[in-house]
Order: sequence, then structure tokens, then C-alpha cells
Amino acid sequence: SRSGRGVGASRRVARPALVVEDQSPPSVSEGEQLIDPPAGYSGLEGKALRKITKYPTKREVFAAIPKECWKKDTFKSMCYAVFSTSLTVALGVAAYAFIPLKLAYLPVWALYAAVTGTVATGSWVVAHECGHDAFSDNKKLQDAVGYVLHSALLVPYFSWQRSHAVHHSRTNHMEEGETHVPFTIDSAKGMANYVLKERIGKPLFGVVNLFIHLVVGWPAYLLTGATGGSKYGVTNHFIPTKPFSGALFPTDFLKKRVWLSDVGVATTLAALACWAVKAGSIWPVAAVYGGPYLVTNFWLVLYTWLQHTDVDVPHFTDKDWDWVKGTFMTIDRPYPKVIDFLHHRIGTTHVAHHVAHQIPHYNARKATEALKAAFPDLYLYDPTPITKAMLRVGEKCVAVKPFPTDTGDKFLFVADRRDLA
Repeated sequence: SRSGRGVGASRRVARPALVVEDQSPPSVSEGEQLIDPPAGYSGLEGKALRKITKYPTKREVFAAIPKECWKKDTFKSMCYAVFSTSLTVALGVAAYAFIPLKLAYLPVWALYAAVTGTVATGSWVVAHECGHDAFSDNKKLQDAVGYVLHSALLVPYFSWQRSHAVHHSRTNHMEEGETHVPFTIDSAKGMANYVLKERIGKPLFGVVNLFIHLVVGWPAYLLTGATGGSKYGVTNHFIPTKPFSGALFPTDFLKKRVWLSDVGVATTLAALACWAVKAGSIWPVAAVYGGPYLVTNFWLVLYTWLQHTDVDVPHFTDKDWDWVKGTFMTIDRPYPKVIDFLHHRIGTTHVAHHVAHQIPHYNARKATEALKAAFPDLYLYDPTPITKAMLRVGEKCVAVKPFPTDTGDKFLFVADRRDLA
């Protein structure tokens, strides 16, 4: 009958509404974890993935830091600069004078490189602080110290000052971040990582990944913008014009400062070349300067990598990113006390440094304690020993995939391709 067909039609319309699955992410309560990270957990135990509905404003974050933390003491800053630099030079002079340049002494030279490169990282951090306007209220002195120290370490001071400022302003942003922006699972580099890991196995992949980041990564970044944000294209810290993208250095003022940075690096290279010619061999330069240089590069890449990267620390696209959320994806870690002292606590107070980069390192501990007290749900500290954390990140942080949550997409690492299904 017509009435029967009407009932049947009513049922046919109603039935799909009963079986359609809700595709929206499950809702969780404030403070609960939004998602289980596919690559596992770090010592943070998922804290960076807990639901926070309302973040403080940037003004509120700054207001939590005691005013005295912002005060710069030029004399104190210079003392740290002199300490790190004079100790580095003293070690170099002693090695040149007392360690024979013979193959049998290679282990001694390796030890020298490890120690001196670690000490020289203190000078690197001081120059980095100059670039952040955290060294002195005397801007000319500040830039002079930073320019000399970074140039001596073959770092283009003003070029890196600019790119590092972008890194701070767009922390853990998938498109506009700068340095250690992760590959996505559907990118050519992301898929290549998975293929390599499957072919050589997890342990060896971890070693290869660490080598690429910690040894090759720094020059690759300076020369091609490797691991920089996709927004900027292929960049070069020495050539701000074609054939490289000018997106990172868009104004004439910034471009001129890149060329000025080149002068400092070129001067250091010329001095090293003259030394090699006078010595009649490249080996004294390689032993005394080259070894420590590689170790210093190792440390600076390790800091910038581990302070923002781990298996349960998300990245965000523009629609879900904001400054407070991105900045508090920074992680403080437990570096050994001697290392922490030599490196002016850059690894144990990195959260405060990212929140307010104009704060001198000697005031960063007090700023850290204030941030921990004011924002306990946001402050991240991973107690995992550094070596263990480094191995975990090297093996498991392969490429990221977006995961929807009820507070927006979280880009999280997927350690193995089979987990993508």
C-alpha cells in the first residue's frame, strides 16, 4: 500500500542517520591528554598533549617574570665572554705547543677537540646572546662582541641573528618555523627516511640520523636552509639573492647585513688559510681549529634540536599555532653540571630564553623559576638523561602526521611506516 511504502521510505531515510560514525575527535576534559603519541612517550609523559582551553596572553607571560631578570650588566656579560674565549684560546695554544702532530696521538687530539669544542660553545652562546640583545644596553659594543666571536667560529653573525629571530617568533610552526621543522609523512624526505629506516634497521638509522643532524646539519642549514620552514624556500646565509630564495632576508637592510656577515667569516677563513700556508700543511689547522669547530657545531645543533623536538611534543600549522602555544613547546633538559656551567645554562633554562630572549643568561634561572610557578601546566621539563633523549629522538623522530584533537590538529612523530595505517 501507499501507506506501507511511506513507512518504508521513512525507515530508509532514518537508517543512515543511525549508522553514520562521528568523525570528530573525542572530547576530553581540561588537563587530560588529548591523544596517545604514536611514537611513544618521553620523560614529559605526554604533558605537552594535555588539553588547555585557554592560554595566557603574551603580556601575561611577560608579567610573570620579575623585572630584575631583564636587567643587563655589561661588565658581567663581558666577564663571561672573556672567560669562555680565553679558556678556548688557552686550550688551543697548549695543544699546538705540546701535542705532537702524529697519528699515534690521534686519541689525544680527539680528546682535545671534545674538550675545547665544548668550551668554545660557551663563546658561541655569548655571541648568540649578543644577537638576542641580551648582552648589553650598549648596542655597538654588543654587536661588536657578537660579530667577532661568531665570525671566529665561522658563523655569519647578522644572517643568523635574523634567521634565529624567526625561529623564536615561530617556534614549532610547521610552515613558518626555522630550524628543525620536521618532515611530513607524505613528503619525499619523510618517505625517504622511512625507507632508509626499514633497509638498515632502527639502531643504525638512529646513528645515521644523529650524524646527519649533528655533523652535516649545521653547514647544510647555513648553505641551503635545510630543516627550515617551507615558507622560505631554499635559503643561504651567505647569499641572500638568486639563485637562493630571498624570503628569509626580504629587505635591502637585511641583505646588506648578510654581506657584512660574509666579511667576518671570510676574514676568519683567510686567517686560517694563511696559517696553513705558513705551516706548510693543513693538518695543524685541522687539528687545532677543525676538531673543536665540529664539536661546537655538534653542541649548538643538539641544543636547538632537543629543546623543541621529542616523540610527544607537537608542531602546529598556522590555523592552530599561536605565539604562547608554540613558545611553550620548548623543553628544559638536565645537562651535566659542568656542561651547563660552560654553556651558560642554555639547555636548562631554554624555556625562559624562548619566552624572553632579551633576558641575560645569568638571570635566566630566576626567570625559569617564576615561569614554573606561574604556568605549571605549560612549563616543560624532561628529566631523561641527555644521551638517552638524543638516541630516542634520533631513532623515533622520523616524520610527522597531523592528528585531529578537539583543540586543533597536532603534528606528531610516527616512528615506523607500518604505524601509518
